[in-house]
Amino acid sequence: MKKGLLLSAIVGLGSCLPLAAQRVLFQGDVAADTAVQRSGPNRAHFGHAYIGYAPVVGTSAAAIPLRYGASGELFLGWRQKWRLSQQLALGLNGQYCRLTYRLDQRASKQLPTAAQYDQESLTWQQVQAEPFLRLNVGRRGNVIGRYVDVGGWGGWAFSTLHSYKDSPAAGAKVVKVTERGLPYAARWTYGASARLGSDRYAVVARRRFSTSWQGAETTGWAEPPRWTVGLELGWF
Repeated sequence: MKKGLLLSAIVGLGSCLPLAAQRVLFQGDVAADTAVQRSGPNRAHFGHAYIGYAPVVGTSAAAIPLRYGASGELFLGWRQKWRLSQQLALGLNGQYCRLTYRLDQRASKQLPTAAQYDQESLTWQQVQAEPFLRLNVGRRGNVIGRYVDVGGWGGWAFSTLHSYKDSPAAGAKVVKVTERGLPYAARWTYGASARLGSDRYAVVARRRFSTSWQGAETTGWAEPPRWTVGLELGWF
């Protein structure tokens, strides 16, 4: 009788052990599966680096003729995005921008001087901030997907350059000169922008509203083209 009771107790205890083990495992899996992920391409917030180049477009004045294709702005920066809904998001770009106008050497050229060189350029190196509103297009999972951005930007030119290269008739074979801190080049810039993108690629259009010149001596100076249109590549 005692042996039968002891055997029954051992069997009952053994049958309870797997059940207890399963209960602990079940609780652990639920905790892991319900973890909230707030960072990602289509989640509450997301940040990534980007780089792009946008050539200058638009007609240039005779006093400041441009070499198109060689004139444009190189930019790279960091983008932070906050999702408001599946369709809308707010964002902020912080970027370095190098805007260069390559000047064509024509008889009509007057800016910044009428002198003729083999090569000549004007450059604004800037830091810029650009808030924007994003409209997402179509359904997507946790990816960037297709979108349209509309925003405005403002910046400060920490460096302004006038560079030229020439081959004089006598003396040195090549002379290269870079003038820095141009008194006639404006230091504060602002404008509007738009992007049409899909995942890491985007077409970018920017329009500058600020003037390129400052100082009394620049009154009446022709304005370089204000539009740039180009491509952007996101790093994520």
